[in-house]
Amino acid sequence: MTLLLAALGLAITIEGVLYALFPDAMRRMMVQVLRLPPDTLRAAGLAAAGLGVFVVWLALGG
Repeated sequence: MTLLLAALGLAITIEGVLYALFPDAMRRMMVQVLRLPPDTLRAAGLAAAGLGVFVVWLALGG
């Protein structure tokens, strides 16, 4: 559980830094995401989740 909370905190930190450093680019990205069809967004989310699980698996000694 500690590892999960640490990973969640790191993800929130990275996202916060991106919004702080590049607010205009993040706003443009949000507009582009809103234009995507739901199926494309779902596929991208599943791909990102799969990649994240793979990276965690590698980091923990895979």
